[in-house]
Amino acid sequence: MAKIGRLSTKDTVLFLCDMQEKFRPNIFQFTNIVSNASRLLQASRVLGIPSILTEQYPKGLGSTVPELGATDLTAHAKTSFTMMIEAVEKELQALGNPKQAILCGIEAHACIACTTFDLLEKGMEVHIVADAVSSRSQTDRLFALSRLKQSGAYLTTTEAVLLQLVQDAKHPNFKEIQKLLAHPSPDTGLLAFFSAL
Repeated sequence: MAKIGRLSTKDTVLFLCDMQEKFRPNIFQFTNIVSNASRLLQASRVLGIPSILTEQYPKGLGSTVPELGATDLTAHAKTSFTMMIEAVEKELQALGNPKQAILCGIEAHACIACTTFDLLEKGMEVHIVADAVSSRSQTDRLFALSRLKQSGAYLTTTEAVLLQLVQDAKHPNFKEIQKLLAHPSPDTGLLAFFSAL
C-alpha cells in the first residue's frame, strides 16, 4: 500500500528546532515562523503530543525566544546540525520510538535538513511544516524544502497539521484547536516558490 502520510496524534512527536534570540534579526519571516511553531506547540499540548526542543550553541546564540511559549520544555543544547543528538535519541526511546515527526524551526537547509535525513534513515515519517521553517536566505529555504521532498519528507502547513490531527469537528478537543485557527497563517513568502515550479 502506498504511503500517504496521514498524521495521527498517536505515535507522533513535535520537533522544535533552534528558534533562538540571536537568529531573530537574520532569519527570513522569523516572527511569523515562531508564531506558527507556537500554535503547533499549543496544539500538541491540547492533543497530548510530546515535544522536543533544541538550541544551537546557546552560549553564543542565546536561548529560545519567549514567544514560542516553550519554557516548560527542556532545551537540549547542541553544536551538531541535526537535532538527533544522544539526549534526543534517549527522549525518543523513552517515548516508545514514535513513528511520525512534525518538524519546525530553523534553518531549513541546515538543522532542519540534517534532522530530516536522520529521522528518515531511522524509518520515521517526517512532516515538515513549510510555514514554520525558514533560513536566512529565501533561496536556501526554498531549495531545502524541494530537496527534502525529494528525500521523502512530506511538506505541509500549520493549519493543515492542526486539522489533520483532529480530523473531525466532533473531536473532543476541536473547540480548543479551532481557537488556534481563528486567524489564518500569515504569508511567510512561500507562494513565490510554487509559482516558480
